Amino acid sequence: MSTPTVTLHIPTPLRSATDDQATVNATGDTVRTALQNLVERYPDLKSNLYNDDGALRQFVNIYVDDEDIRYLDGPDTALTDGADVSIVPSIAGGRSR
Repeated sequence: MSTPTVTLHIPTPLRSATDDQATVNATGDTVRTALQNLVERYPDLKSNLYNDDGALRQFVNIYVDDEDIRYLDGPDTALTDGADVSIVPSIAGGRSR
């Protein structure tokens, strides 16, 4: 059985690290391995996605086919060929009154 190929959707603030590509194909059986494949190809993404301990940063949300991986198996969520994986950074800020 071959390793699934998935489409990773890159948010606008991170596209400079992927040569301005909005989507990137990657391979991986799980979210973890697909993201590792992505970071190997685009090393500048590593500090944006992972903390110093190698865990996904708290403000980085990952969705597989519109399902939040926090409610699935986290980074060990299994992937199937053709899955859409979205990287969605949390947005904070605004003005207090």
